[in-house]
Parts: sequence; C-alpha cells; structure tokens
Amino acid sequence: MVLMTRVDCRLLHGQTAVSWTSGLGADCILIANDSVATDDLRKTTMKLAKPAGAKLVIKNIEDSITALKSGVTDKYKLFIVVESIEDAAKLALAVPAVNKVNLGLVKAKEGTRNISKSINVLPKEEALIREMADAGIEMGKEDPFRVGVIVGSGIGSLQAMESADQRLIQRGPSKVDPLLVPKMISNMAAGNVSIALGARGKCTNVVTACASGTHCIGDAFRAIQYGDADIMLAGGTEASVCPIGVGGFSALTALSTQENPLRASIPFDKERSGFVIGEGAGVVVLEELEHAKARGAKIYAEVVGYGATADAYHITSPIEDGSGAAHAMTDAMKEAGVQPEEIDYINAHGTGTHHNDLFETRAIKAALGDAAKKVKINSTKSMIGHLLGAAGGVETVVCVKSIEEGFIHQTVGTKETEEELDLDYCIGGPTRQEVNYAMSNSLGFGGHNAVLLVKKYR
Repeated sequence: MVLMTRVDCRLLHGQTAVSWTSGLGADCILIANDSVATDDLRKTTMKLAKPAGAKLVIKNIEDSITALKSGVTDKYKLFIVVESIEDAAKLALAVPAVNKVNLGLVKAKEGTRNISKSINVLPKEEALIREMADAGIEMGKEDPFRVGVIVGSGIGSLQAMESADQRLIQRGPSKVDPLLVPKMISNMAAGNVSIALGARGKCTNVVTACASGTHCIGDAFRAIQYGDADIMLAGGTEASVCPIGVGGFSALTALSTQENPLRASIPFDKERSGFVIGEGAGVVVLEELEHAKARGAKIYAEVVGYGATADAYHITSPIEDGSGAAHAMTDAMKEAGVQPEEIDYINAHGTGTHHNDLFETRAIKAALGDAAKKVKINSTKSMIGHLLGAAGGVETVVCVKSIEEGFIHQTVGTKETEEELDLDYCIGGPTRQEVNYAMSNSLGFGGHNAVLLVKKYR
C-alpha cells in the first residue's frame, strides 16, 4: 500500500530517509525520477543514504506508474519520493492509490510564488495542486458499482490498424500484434479508465463521430438522472493524426488548405477552407448533486440540459436549414427551463468548413430567435484544431471554465465573415463578462447532433 508521496527537490536525504520513513512505518522507498533512473552515480549516492530495514527502489515516472498499477508494490508499505509537483501530479492522476501528497522543499526559480517557508510554485504547479485536490474521489469510500464511465472515441486507434496492416503485408498474419483488436476498438478508452480507477458501474462509450464526447457526457448525465450511478466520468478522446487519418479527411476536402498557420483554422471567416486536425482528450466528473455536497466536493457548474437529435439528411453534411441542431438546442433549453435570452455563451461546433459554419449559424438563429444576435459565440477549434470525437469533451470543459472565470475566448484567426454569418463570433479579442448559462454544440458525420447546457452553480 502507498502510505504517502512526498515532493522534495533533494529526493533522498537525512530527513526523508530517517524521519519520514520511520514515522510512516514504511518498509520500501520508491524514488520516482526520470534523471536519477539513468544516473548511476546518483543511484549509488541514494543507496548510501538508504535507512536500514527499508528497501530502496529507483524507477522513472512511467515505470513507477506501471509498477504501482500492476500490484507488485502492494506487498510493501510504500513511501514515494519525487522531485517536483509535476511528477507528483503524474503519479496521483494516473494511480488512484497515490492519494496523499506532502509538499517538502520546492526551490524558488524565476516565476515562482512562495506559498510556504520552503515551498515555491509556478502558476502551472498551482494548477496541478488544485487538480490533485479536486480529483478527491476516494474509491475506498465509494460503492464502485455506483461509479461509472462513458468515454468515447469517434474512430478508435487508426495508428493500430495502420501499423497492423503494414506488418500483415510485410511479415504475414502471424506477426500482427495480438493486442490489435483491444488497441483499435473505441470502447477501450472507457475500459482503461474503468480499470485504472476501479470504477465498476455502468461502463460504455458512444461513437457518433465528432459528437461522441458530447453524447458521452449527455448520456452520463442521464445515467445519474435515472439513478444508475452517483458518479460518472465522461468525455471523449482521439488520436488520429497519422497518414490514413489525414489522407481520409483530405480526400473528403475537409482539411484546411492554408499554408499560413495563422489563417489555417478560421471558423466563420469568409475565407475558411476546412479544419486543422488535432488530438487530445477531455473528460469531466459528473456527480449527483447531493452526493457531491455530502463529500464536500468542489462544484464547478451544473449540467442542466441535454439535447440529442439526428438530421436524417447526409453522411457528411449537416442539414442545410440547421433544423436538426436547432431542435437539439431547443430541447436542452426546454429541459433546463431557460429562455433563449438567458443563454450567455455558445461554444459552437465551428469547424471552419463552409457547410458547418453556415448551417450551424442558421441553427442558432432558428433556436434562439432574436436572442441569437446578442449571444457570444466562439469556436475553440480556432486554437486547438478539430479533436474529432474528443472535441465535445474539451469544449464542455471550456464552457465550465468560461463560467468559472467570466472569460469568453476569441475565435482566433477569424477576421471577416460573410453576409449570412452575422452573429457575434468573438472576433478580434476575448470578452470578460458573467456567464450564467453556457451551451456546447457538437455535430457529427451521419447527422448526429448533441448539445449540452451548463449553468453557474450557486
């Protein structure tokens, strides 16, 4: 079992080796550090400082995570020492058993802020500390069958299929990776999250192309509403930047043809020519309100509405009048009990393709009526590209952060729209204003529409 993880830039020294180890009753010290793991001199020095009666193990961060997850360390009373807050966060966010982190000496450097006598942190390290604290679900105190996962991928692993195909051709079927199928299927994202966390409740995924992440969060919202779970981890993930992925979207003429990176991803711009493909993941923790309050969880926002419709029109193009997406927006507002004029901000699907941006604009006008002229609209894809099945997960996080910070980012790169694109797309700069209601739109190939509505928690 993991007793504690300590951050100390000195790693193993007198205080750590003697006071902390004996005080905790540890019988094994794990030094998790990338540089020490390859430095024979530092390893020898640390072995000399090792207290009698305790085993010393030195591994890099990835190998430490693997060892902790495998269970080989379970037989020890383990004391983990890392050099930085960043390394502690990597362990804590990857391994549920690493749930107690102690901050020791963290040296001052340019840009750090002193938060205690010997602790100096950068802004990104403060964010990691908050992230570790916020992810405070202690599975030991939860019924694992009441904690579920719905994490989707629009495509699955194209890289796995691409690599397997090459090996099949070059070396024959016996050389195909035996783990090909688990690596390529889209439900493995949810499966891996479930395995990592010990979440044994409802575990599914939704595959609706670029609407996958949003549908996953919406279905997780429903699972809690229906009483199937108390906690759901939900969102999307995608990594499709590979020859076959880029080639496929290029053949569809969906990718931007701009060579200037500042003008490549320009949603709603009159010169838009397609999207820039990106990779990433966005996952949120959804929790039944009273359950969250009972454990003192920090509540960032409330999901109050979810709309899901189909265009029944075309395999790649949204319906021209935007009626499918409009109905999804209307359904989300109806469930939330809010009027169009109460919507402060829409994170648009906003891919930068000619059809999407035009037809989504029509959808917003149809759903919000006169209020469409007043609402702030932007596209996160202008900054990070199109993450395909992961887009909705990331964009839901953006909506929540916009509510928390009172900040709506600009649609970066977009300069001038065309006649019918006459809404406020946050061109030229960000907006600071209170955001009480934020809406996230996702529109996927096949005519899949998904809309989430989140509100400020009061």
